Amino acid sequence: QVRLVESGGGLVQPGGSLRLSCAASGFALDNSGIGWFRQAPGKEREGVAGIRNTDGGTVVADSVKGRFTIFRDNAKNTVDLQMNSLKPEDTAVYYCATSPPYFIPTLNPMWFNNWGQGTQVTVSS
Repeated sequence: QVRLVESGGGLVQPGGSLRLSCAASGFALDNSGIGWFRQAPGKEREGVAGIRNTDGGTVVADSVKGRFTIFRDNAKNTVDLQMNSLKPEDTAVYYCATSPPYFIPTLNPMWFNNWGQGTQVTVSS
């Protein structure tokens, strides 16, 4: 059974950084595209970043471009999301999910599966 587990969330002050990790059991992460999403209370789930397994190509949402980076950590066998210059509006539950590589650029939740349980990120002073 495919299972994704997110970790690394927490409370951080505005301008701070966090690194989230997405680990998998039941399959190899490099066999799938991986996307990171977030959902704030009362808002729809939003695509944040994605990475293809075929060529390593990445996509990052305009709302976080220049601040967030997605990459594979082969040593840990995870797909990580490095988040810098965090803002209060980045506060949300962050999820990772799998997708065929050709859907990665869409960052549309409907094309992603095997959602993890999420990790809370709170940006507040």
